Amino acid sequence: MLLSSSITVSARRRARVEIIPLIDVIFFLLATFVLFTLSMNVLRSLPVVLPVPGDSTDKPELVTIQVSDGGAAYWNGDQIELAEVRGRLAQYKTLTDTPRVLITGDEHARFGATVTVLDEVRLAGITSVSVETRPRPTGR
Repeated sequence: MLLSSSITVSARRRARVEIIPLIDVIFFLLATFVLFTLSMNVLRSLPVVLPVPGDSTDKPELVTIQVSDGGAAYWNGDQIELAEVRGRLAQYKTLTDTPRVLITGDEHARFGATVTVLDEVRLAGITSVSVETRPRPTGR
């Protein structure tokens, strides 16, 4: 009789699943996957030279080149042909110690013409270039 009572006591015990260690393992796996995915991303960036605050009187003249449709461009508001940009940039670079160029476009500007102007600025050897991302009214 004693033997049968010990069997019934052990038969009543059921296996338990502990949830706390399972949560720890899941968080460890999640953190591991996050770290591995972050280390797999290759960051590509461009070096950016931020402006330094200073006196506004020593700033060099800024040339604005606006690109429009049909091969038209505007040099500080004066309409010129795209073919004239190279010569004007060369002259501007010789007259200015630190040449700066802002390239912008109007509502009708084409991407190809803007890239052409950007290439002309690069070929002229001007390194201080800004590109405005919002369109301006034509000729401004």
